[in-house]
Amino acid sequence: MTRSLSEQAYNALRAHSLVSRDFLWLQVRTIADGSPVYDGMWSDIGPFDAQVIDPDTGGIVTRTYIGSSTLVKISDIALVSDLTVQTVTIELAQCSGRVNDLLRSYDAKQGVVQIHRGLFDEVSREQAGPAIPRFYGFIDLVEIPTVKENEFGTVKLTCTSHTQELTRSSSDTRSDASQRLREATDNFYQDVATVGDRQHFWGRANGTVGGGSGGK
Repeated sequence: MTRSLSEQAYNALRAHSLVSRDFLWLQVRTIADGSPVYDGMWSDIGPFDAQVIDPDTGGIVTRTYIGSSTLVKISDIALVSDLTVQTVTIELAQCSGRVNDLLRSYDAKQGVVQIHRGLFDEVSREQAGPAIPRFYGFIDLVEIPTVKENEFGTVKLTCTSHTQELTRSSSDTRSDASQRLREATDNFYQDVATVGDRQHFWGRANGTVGGGSGGK
């Protein structure tokens, strides 16, 4: 993910004239057909069209984020330079109709999560360059507890970084049919189903490959 600061943000940072805000971007799916649904929240008040760096492309995009005290807390995010799989928890206000509609009406399992950190000029409150990506991953668990009447409750999202995809093993098999799906003329595995049964002579004895019947 791109984490370089813009010149504007760098100069303001050196002048100690910046305040930070968090931006949360969620992509879930409709239950009927799996089409994507997007929602953005940020740790301030009111709607805001923020420039953020897209972690997929490194380009700058503009997204609308809504601030209405729905984003309660984001756990600490360690900035690592390796492929360590990270886990981040996000707490959202359970009393928010926006949050309930998003997580109860749509399929959030393995939904995409992006967290950005935005820097703002302390005086003008203008955004000092595009927000920097701090986390990119997927929703692993959604916890919606039942709270008592008149008590405040939070919805907890447990998210895992996208580097978890590197730990998944492929379910594909080494077969002729599988190989030809990738390239129709590739016959590298054309004999893989029968080669283990072929008879091979070694010295005075014969046997299948790996059969252990070779002579001395």
